[in-house]
Amino acid sequence: MGSVNAQSASFWEHLDALRSVLVRVFLVEGILAVGAFIAMPWIFDNVIMAACSPGFPTYSIFNRIAALAGGEASEAFKVDVVSIELASQIFVHFSASCWVALIVGFPIVLYLLWGFVSPALYPNERRGIRRAFLFGNVMFYLGVAMGYFLVFPLAVRFLSTYQLSTAIRPIVSLDSYMDNFFTLLLMMGAVFELPLLAWLLGKMGLLTRSFFGRFRRHAIVVLLIVAAIITPTGDPFTLLLVFIPIYALWEASARLVPEEKPDTDENQD
Repeated sequence: MGSVNAQSASFWEHLDALRSVLVRVFLVEGILAVGAFIAMPWIFDNVIMAACSPGFPTYSIFNRIAALAGGEASEAFKVDVVSIELASQIFVHFSASCWVALIVGFPIVLYLLWGFVSPALYPNERRGIRRAFLFGNVMFYLGVAMGYFLVFPLAVRFLSTYQLSTAIRPIVSLDSYMDNFFTLLLMMGAVFELPLLAWLLGKMGLLTRSFFGRFRRHAIVVLLIVAAIITPTGDPFTLLLVFIPIYALWEASARLVPEEKPDTDENQD
C-alpha cells in the first residue's frame, strides 16, 4: 500500500469505504437518470431518432463528398420506427434514461472510484493512473461521438435500405432500434479504450510494440474490410473517412506500448 492510512485500515473499514463510494455512485446515476427521464421526449426526438431523418449531418456531408468526387448522391430515405409491444414505449423510456445517465456520468463514476483507490497508491503511481483516467475519459467520449455521428447512422442507412426480396417490407421495431443504438455507442466507446488497454498491457510486459509492426499489414486488410462493410456508398472518399480513424486508433495503441528492451546478457555473450 502506498499510504499509511490505507495500510492501517482494517478489512471492514475498507469495505465500509467501498460501500460509501458505491452509494454515491448509485446516487449520482439515480439523479442523472431522473433528469434524463424528464428530458427524454426531447432527447428522443432530437438525438436518438435523429439518424432516421435524411437531414442528419452525416448524410449531408457524405452527399457533398460524393458530389465533389463526381459521384451520385445517395437517395434520401426515412426510417419509420414502430412500437410492436404494448409496454415497449414506457420500458424504453426507463431503460434509455438509465443508459443516458451511464454515458453522461461515466467520468463521475471513474472519479469516485479513483477516490477509493488512490489512497492505496504511491505518489508516482497516482500521477500515472490520474493521466490514464483522464485519457480514458477523453477516448471514451471520442468513441461515443464516432459511434453516434458515423457508425450508427451508416449502419441504419445500410440495414434499413437492404432488401432480400421486394416482397418483404422492412419495419424497424422500437426495441431493435434502441438495442442497436446504445450497443453501438457503448461498443465504440469501449473500442476507443484500446490505446489505454494497450498501454496497461505494455506496462505489465504482456504486449510489445513489435506485435503491432508484425501484424500491421494484416490489420490494414481487416480494418479496410470492416470500413467497407459499414460504408453505404462505394466511393473511396467515404471509405477512407471510416478507415482512417480506426487505423489511427491502431497506430495510437502502438505508440503507447514501450519498445522491447535489448537482451543485455546476449549482447555481452
